[in-house]
Amino acid sequence: MSYEWHDLVGNLGVALVLGSYLLVQMGRLDMRRPVYSGSNALAAMLIIVSLLYDFNLSSFLIEIAWFLISLYGLIRWQLERRGSEEPQQRAAG
Repeated sequence: MSYEWHDLVGNLGVALVLGSYLLVQMGRLDMRRPVYSGSNALAAMLIIVSLLYDFNLSSFLIEIAWFLISLYGLIRWQLERRGSEEPQQRAAG
């Protein structure tokens, strides 16, 4: 078995998922912040890249779901942030 560049990319994705989850459990990372969803989205994409070279349908499906859920979290955070800024802008204007 050889270790290719796409294996390294996938392993970096795994390390990113596990590392961010560990930081949440340690109380060092707030899962409601965009950095958590962003790191999960990036990790899923890295793992998907590796799966394109060594395909596994079950892993591919869960990574697509992980990416979409993370993307949802990022969009939700952005919309909530915009919603909380609007009253402040009206009060300042």
